[in-house]
Amino acid sequence: MTYEEAIRYIEDFTWSTTRLGLGRTQELLRRLGDPQKKLRFIHVGGSNGKGSTCAMLSSVLREAGYRTGMYTSPHVLCFEERMQVNGRYIAGEDLAALTERVRVEADAMEDHPSQFELVTAIAMLYFLEQECDIVVLEVGMGGALDSTNVIDAPDVAVLTNIGLEHTEYLGNTLEEIALTKGGIIKPGSDVVCYNSAPEVVSILRQLSAAWDAPFHLVDFDSVEPISHDLSGETFRWHGRTLQVPLLGDYQLHNAATALTVLEALRGRGWTISDEAIQAGLAKTRWPARFEVLGREPLFLLDGGHNPQCAEVVAENLTKYLGEERLVILTGVLADKDYRAMMQSVLPHAKQFLCVTPDSPRALDALELRDLLREFGCPADAYEDIPSAVHAALQTGEPVLAFGSLYMAGDIRTAYYKEKKSAQRKFCMNARRMLTPEERVEFAADLCERLTELPEIREADTILSYMAMMDEVDLTVFHEWAEEHGKTLAYPISMEHGRMEAYSIGEEEVWTYGKYGIREPDPEHSVLREPEEFDVILVPCVGFDESGRRLGHGAGYYDRYLERAPGVTRVCVAFEAQCLEAVVTEDTDIGMYCVVTEKRVLHF
Repeated sequence: MTYEEAIRYIEDFTWSTTRLGLGRTQELLRRLGDPQKKLRFIHVGGSNGKGSTCAMLSSVLREAGYRTGMYTSPHVLCFEERMQVNGRYIAGEDLAALTERVRVEADAMEDHPSQFELVTAIAMLYFLEQECDIVVLEVGMGGALDSTNVIDAPDVAVLTNIGLEHTEYLGNTLEEIALTKGGIIKPGSDVVCYNSAPEVVSILRQLSAAWDAPFHLVDFDSVEPISHDLSGETFRWHGRTLQVPLLGDYQLHNAATALTVLEALRGRGWTISDEAIQAGLAKTRWPARFEVLGREPLFLLDGGHNPQCAEVVAENLTKYLGEERLVILTGVLADKDYRAMMQSVLPHAKQFLCVTPDSPRALDALELRDLLREFGCPADAYEDIPSAVHAALQTGEPVLAFGSLYMAGDIRTAYYKEKKSAQRKFCMNARRMLTPEERVEFAADLCERLTELPEIREADTILSYMAMMDEVDLTVFHEWAEEHGKTLAYPISMEHGRMEAYSIGEEEVWTYGKYGIREPDPEHSVLREPEEFDVILVPCVGFDESGRRLGHGAGYYDRYLERAPGVTRVCVAFEAQCLEAVVTEDTDIGMYCVVTEKRVLHF
């Protein structure tokens, strides 16, 4: 089964064809050996703030040294986002292999599992296969009958803010919904409860008492805001100064919830230092929640898709930007109260760029444009998201993109493509401006710096590369490495975006690959596995002083580095390729150091 076949198979089974319940998931997992019984969990339910709270917890636990899984839904960027280990998305080939295992058992069931039940089973297998110490598990919908509730007692059951939602499934009152969501509480768990409506807290406290589960109510009074800007919120919590890069007052309440969970984990014997908490919170990433994609010009992305979300967006615009007006790139679903949504952000708009989200429920961009013109604001409609993003960036004005989660991923993709294209053009021109003599001289100086790195001197096996176009030529380094008994290997670009590494065999045979790069002939060479390397030398188009790297765009190295998580990664570039800030995505892999002809930058 390929990745594409796996996605098609999963998407064949939707919620609309099934009903809530645990029976199918339990049977499917039994057939698969009950992987969930070999894992430990933090189970996170609620109406709002689940995802942000999961992201904070996952980030801190990684900093504490635990191999941490995170399961969330729905995805914003790509399907693989739903299953992460230590912040990395599941690889496409892993998803395909696990889906094939699940398919065999699911198709043999009389009552076929739903899409979410299939994905939950895949995730459990993945987290076990990845030997996770703990998994941060987000409830899909509800609690008691949600597919994720097949787990035994989690270390902590977390209930974030609860409101009226999915009333056709969960109940018509806050009390009924709280009872349903409180179904994740089990004997043996600690319970952390967001301090929301009194009737909700009362229900959850009673459920905890009934199951003899220690109950912890989040103390919002202990959160003392200090300052805020577009880099995040700084606050004090029980005498400690902390910072979280997620924006909005409500994120302080989510942070307090996560901190209360971490205290409960400490009480259960988990080792989580204050330093890990501080660093983990500061490194939290959660896409499309008033997210700053870039600053030149400012580009904000929010997945808000109803009037309540639009009100929060408007509050944040006032909080962070005051009276400054923005270009607003927007698209909405026709079954939402989009008039109210637009009226909330209208005072902050300089002009609107309208698109049609990729959904059968989408409102046509032309209809939205006409409505906004009726409101008295300049508005234009665009054929697709990339053209709208391009137009927004061309204005040079600050931009807000919001209106539907269905377009958040496409906006991010278009934004990064646009910005990275501009950065690549700048860096490639910069290195082409070097004379041939300068490139030879600088490459020799850089190679000498490489040979002085302790990691290089101590390495036995090194993955290097053969230069293309105007890249740094490492021939001088290769000669040194061979003289010093190092085993060298070189990359080969395979089919389906995959890269492999080969060392020259007894018979030295070279060929030229798909990009015209000199590479070993696989038939006469030795395949090396990623874990065999001590050091991987990584070329780039651009880099910055924070260790971020801009590649050529094909992603061969990025996918290969995912397969070699413990290997020292050394980026190689001319100084002319340095950028002020590389445009980065959540899945980008940082470098251990960058070596140029002038310096070595360690991170």
